[in-house]
Amino acid sequence: MDSASASIPAAKNLVLVGGGHSHALALRMLAMEPLAGVQITVVSDVAHAPYSGMLPGFIAGYYTYDEAHIDVRRLCQFAGAHFVQAECVGVDVSSKKVLLKGRSALAFDAVSINTGSTPRMDNVPGADTFAIGSKPVPALLQKWNSIIARAKSGSRQSIAIVGGGAGGVEIALCMKRRLGDQGDVTLVHRAPEILETHNPKVRHLFSQLLEERGITVHTGEGVIEVRNGQLLCNSGRTVEADHLLWVTSASPAEWIANSGLKTDTNGFLLVSPTLQSVSHPFVFGAGDAATIEGKPRPKSGVFAVRMAKPLLDNLRHFFNGEPLRAYRPQKEFLSLIGTANGEAVASRKFLAWRSSLMWQLKDRIDRKFMRKFEDLPLMPGMAEAPEPASGARTDSLADEVSELRRRSQMRCLGCAAKVGSSILTGALDRLRSERSDSPALALLDHAEDAAVFAVPGGMEMVQTVDYLPALVDDPLLFGRIATLHCFSDIFAMGALPHSALATALVPFASDTVAGETLFQLLSGVVDVLEETGAALYGGHTAEGNVLALGLTCNGFAAPGSTMEKSTPACGHSIILTKAIGTGTLFAASMRLKARGRWIDSAIASMSLSNLTASRILREYHASACTDVTGFGLAGHLLEMLRPLRRIARLDIEAIPLLAGAVDTSSGGILSSLHRQNSRAMHGLETPEAISRHAAYPLLFDPQTSGGLLAMVPREKSSDCVAALIAAGYPETTVIGSIDDAAPAAENAALIRF
Repeated sequence: MDSASASIPAAKNLVLVGGGHSHALALRMLAMEPLAGVQITVVSDVAHAPYSGMLPGFIAGYYTYDEAHIDVRRLCQFAGAHFVQAECVGVDVSSKKVLLKGRSALAFDAVSINTGSTPRMDNVPGADTFAIGSKPVPALLQKWNSIIARAKSGSRQSIAIVGGGAGGVEIALCMKRRLGDQGDVTLVHRAPEILETHNPKVRHLFSQLLEERGITVHTGEGVIEVRNGQLLCNSGRTVEADHLLWVTSASPAEWIANSGLKTDTNGFLLVSPTLQSVSHPFVFGAGDAATIEGKPRPKSGVFAVRMAKPLLDNLRHFFNGEPLRAYRPQKEFLSLIGTANGEAVASRKFLAWRSSLMWQLKDRIDRKFMRKFEDLPLMPGMAEAPEPASGARTDSLADEVSELRRRSQMRCLGCAAKVGSSILTGALDRLRSERSDSPALALLDHAEDAAVFAVPGGMEMVQTVDYLPALVDDPLLFGRIATLHCFSDIFAMGALPHSALATALVPFASDTVAGETLFQLLSGVVDVLEETGAALYGGHTAEGNVLALGLTCNGFAAPGSTMEKSTPACGHSIILTKAIGTGTLFAASMRLKARGRWIDSAIASMSLSNLTASRILREYHASACTDVTGFGLAGHLLEMLRPLRRIARLDIEAIPLLAGAVDTSSGGILSSLHRQNSRAMHGLETPEAISRHAAYPLLFDPQTSGGLLAMVPREKSSDCVAALIAAGYPETTVIGSIDDAAPAAENAALIRF
């Protein structure tokens, strides 16, 4: 989002549920022309959304993963939208909240649903147990990868595909091409002929193709039951195969109807021509998830793509209080169905043309579409939203944004910069209401200005403080990561977490938007506190330009029981519990140069608590321990070595690296703190070969919520690593050892390779 739009305070919340084609294109257009005054949040259960037009080609091996998937996380960053990776399980239309699996609900003023569809499997016994659907695509691709792996190992594979529409036929051809002589493919279809929605010439062409490729076809066979490796048909025929794939008629997510939204007879969201729910006008729908009342169309990506612009236009009109416009979908469209041999068949009305030219046309169209999401330009500054004209409506979005901008320019500083009492009270009341049984909130009912707690007898208090500006745009996820990061010093010392005081910096916005942001942020904090057994005792809020969180963290430890970082013992092995590379990855993300799956991997690492790792390291008698954070691996290791002037030997090949970190760092994309951290090189004895190693720059990469760096007796190190891996720290490894040799020079420490 351009700087001018980013400076406009948010007055309303728009939630886009699903990263389908309609929403992806709408986000691309929003980056070009932002929806001023509206905070947009995208909810998707995947960071990489498959493009249906290229999926069969990806299965056949024609396209790479990145070529066939839209990087939703990166696209959201480009569009200035927040990205929340979570599964939607419903919409509470009465309170206007999107319900998410495993996390707090998201409040909205308007919501758009573009979650696609899945094959219907609930009407055939055993189908949802023993068959894999063609959607959701990630599950299909996971299954397909295992089939390919088995075939490559020499194990012949058999696949039975239920559904003889265009999707089933194309996937059958592509799977057979990829498997070759190592695979048998069977197609089972209920209707008398395959591709019954296409003309007879197209049906004949594909019937010949399937026969030529050695694909067995059973038509007029309705599957009435699915067993392990078996399809039972209504004719009495039994089809056996190692793998059963379901590519039948589309089915919607059950939560749409369960949310009280009006649906068509098949359960799809019923929308008017303006793409608004016919029962709840603040709910919009597009793509396969929606059916236009009176104008139903096939569940096809073609219509999802065409809906993007009218959907976005009507969302603009909705927020600006303007009349919405009807979308009139086309009745006919050209289908290009790949044959998995460098050709495609063009099908429309009576047209049936099989040619390599048609494949070239399909490939060109698909690649052009995907370039929209790969080639993301840096946008120049855009004009700010115009002030409402004299005499205009006073309840429009423009009026509300104008008032917020006026207030933002007149905000006081100092203590007067706090978030308003009503906003804070509202967020805390909602937190108490939705988390009424949380022990982490037990003391928040007391309106005292400072926390009072007793230190258990014979214990010492361990206290630390840290502060982070947001590095992810999901406030709840950021709250979780920041809390784990801030508590990491407590964990590293082996103390028992007790409590925290929070300082939350929230971007200035309308009361509802700021309140929602604060609630989500504190929800993430409370999630971690509940897991660690600690409590939130209170804190302070303030308004600022960016979302940020600081925590004062308290813990207790028995005297002499803490693991200090400055006491590494000679001969001990050096253990690292997490991979490194978050600094370069998020620097690349800011430049739109990081793949979404790389950021997913980094987030998974940052979301992993160091508490259990700390306990395990104590069990294995660690002589020293610290967490790897802002100074990078080399900087924190030198901190540990200096007091006793120890010498460490590192195995650079053993250091675990996050996916994509080498790609971004070798491309010259480094954290802004990297240069200062690299000054630690004076404590490194670096052969030329090591300095050229791809992992070398990452020694100075600052980490957020990084792993623990500990020294463990050599004879215990293997068992310690095994215990850490079993406990959920899969990247744990021995990366070196503390030298048995004499200490380094006076007031110095040394890292050798």
